[in-house]
Amino acid sequence: MQNQLLFPLPRRAIGLLASLLLLAGCSVAPTYQKPSVATPAAFKEAPATDAAWKPAEPADQLPRGDWWSVFHDPQLDRLERDAVEANPNLVAAAARLGQARALEQSAHAARLPQVGVGFGPTRQRPSPASQGLAADADTRSTTLWRGQATVAYEVDLFGRLSGTEDAARLDTERNEALFGATLLALQADVAQAYFLIRELDAAQALYVDTVKLRSDTLRLLQRRFDEGDIDELDLARARSELAAARSESLGLARQRAVAEHALAILLGKPPAEFSLPAQPLARMAIPVPAGLPSALLERRPDIAAAERAMAAANARIGVAQAAWFPRLALTGALGYEAGGLGDLFKYASRSFVLGPLVGTALSLPVFDGGARQAGLDQARAAYAEDSARYRQTVLQAFREVEDNLAGLRLLGEQHGEQDQAVAAAERAARLARLQYREGAVSYLNVLDAERSVLQQQRTAVSLDGERARATVNLIRALGGGWTAAAPQAAINGPARGG
Repeated sequence: MQNQLLFPLPRRAIGLLASLLLLAGCSVAPTYQKPSVATPAAFKEAPATDAAWKPAEPADQLPRGDWWSVFHDPQLDRLERDAVEANPNLVAAAARLGQARALEQSAHAARLPQVGVGFGPTRQRPSPASQGLAADADTRSTTLWRGQATVAYEVDLFGRLSGTEDAARLDTERNEALFGATLLALQADVAQAYFLIRELDAAQALYVDTVKLRSDTLRLLQRRFDEGDIDELDLARARSELAAARSESLGLARQRAVAEHALAILLGKPPAEFSLPAQPLARMAIPVPAGLPSALLERRPDIAAAERAMAAANARIGVAQAAWFPRLALTGALGYEAGGLGDLFKYASRSFVLGPLVGTALSLPVFDGGARQAGLDQARAAYAEDSARYRQTVLQAFREVEDNLAGLRLLGEQHGEQDQAVAAAERAARLARLQYREGAVSYLNVLDAERSVLQQQRTAVSLDGERARATVNLIRALGGGWTAAAPQAAINGPARGG
């Protein structure tokens, strides 16, 4: 192959090239605007606030701190730390974030010049026609050695490359937000599982006391039966109630084992390597500040992720539109070429090539069977889908906050009524036992009264667990933290036993 020489470019070509270079960086992407979402001035289920309304802006990068510390439970603090260190789902989310960052770097690299080096021979035999010889002329085969550096650079006309990089950057931000959502979900799930176990411990404590009480009652009735004071019916009923209480206690133990296994998986541990000592749940009341919908919901990482997915889709519309415009690729090679390896790096063997060896520098497809239009339609449809998904995410967030605000408010009222129910049932049981000893009522009245006490106590313990979990759910729905100082927990003591 003969050395290619650089010829002066015509003035028109120079002018065209200069005009195209001026277009570098110009984007045809539509201007992105954050969608407007109907935001209420205040939560329906929250106390009235005098704060002014403001539009929501994603603030998921702000630190949330250890929000679970408001429960003042060292055991929960330790479990949360263990989960963050070893949970497989969190590790997978971190890996997805790493992939997104690598793709962003790849998109950025596409905007930079690509430089390479090469070395090697080329064996060739030119045709007689290419040499201006007769068709039957004999041409010799030659070997051409090359050692050169190559450079390739695509001018970013109409923002195709910058749009791709912007979309990759927004995808990275979306994955960062999704990592935050996974982390928040993990922390909330650990707290939920922990409080479920504590609720079951509190219920188990009730049954321990109940089994002891009914065992003592059975021994008393056995003595009275042996002495002939009562018939066998009361004794049989006492035995039935004791067996039923033991059965319920075993059922609670089974539920606790399953809950403990689920918590172990959240911590990234095999169930066989994890156990949690029994500790009945204490009643708690934690005032969680709801604030303004626009101020607190903007901290939810899932909303931030949905918004950034929509922004990335908007950038990809620009990439699809840029496919309708010309592409300019600048290429060149500089180095040495010679017929023999010994002459390769001599001064006289210098050579360069400016422009593509194959094809043209400026290209524009004329007919593609509708591929570009299909790509643009797909990008616009993806943006519409992400926009709808964003609005649905916001609506779902409003619902979750309202649900948990209403749940906590009504649970607080229900607790007051339930405490009265427990107190009334305990008094009725004391009166039934007193009247039975005096012979005024049958033992069946005593059993009914004691069943009522246990049922009301179980309901109270269940409400304690629901209140703790609803508090966790509300914190999760609000994004996992507060902009003001964290509230203090009001601990009223353990659930009352029978």
